[in-house]
Amino acid sequence: MNKTELIVMLTYNDKTIDKAYETFMRCKDSKADYWGFKEEPLPLEEMKKLSSIMKFYGKKIAMEVVAYTKEECIEGAKKAVACGCDILMGTVYCDEVNEICKQNGMKYCPFVGKLRERPTVLEGDVQEMISQAESYLEKGVYGIDLLGYRYTGDAKELIDDFVSGVNAPVCVAGSVNSFERLDEIKRINPAAFTIGSGFFDKCFGDDICQQINTVCEYMES
Repeated sequence: MNKTELIVMLTYNDKTIDKAYETFMRCKDSKADYWGFKEEPLPLEEMKKLSSIMKFYGKKIAMEVVAYTKEECIEGAKKAVACGCDILMGTVYCDEVNEICKQNGMKYCPFVGKLRERPTVLEGDVQEMISQAESYLEKGVYGIDLLGYRYTGDAKELIDDFVSGVNAPVCVAGSVNSFERLDEIKRINPAAFTIGSGFFDKCFGDDICQQINTVCEYMES
């Protein structure tokens, strides 16, 4: 990633929307190069169909796994492999998931911090999260999935300190739902950020395809 990339998540409240395939087909010619979805609730065959059409149109694909047990994280990673995803986001870090990603050429970006609920809530000390990230990077992960705006503390301070303190790609995920937050992301300049629910709540306009282009153009301006 040579710029701050938008990852369009076909998700609402941390779950893939029912009409993800149809929505992608409507917006396949939009300016976003990176697209993603969650590990729930679509059946695996529908996820594979969705990822296949995304690849056909030249998109990079991320699956974000919202899971907190080792067993669920491994299951999510296997789904990402089956879908041919380029990036595995989320999961509580575990060596087994890291190994699955290495063996299958997926870029692994695990969560940091203390996580609970779905949609996820993030808690924890900023410096501890940075130390956590550094330990994962030493084990060969590609980057970090930071649920910045889901943080129970000062989200702006967390994102600023974390992105500047971690020498690796950081994706700011979750609750990017205003132009004010886009301005903060532009200033901090992480590798990527996700928008899912914000598009379906029409935070950037009425039509989802136009919203995607509006955000892409805003980030480039």
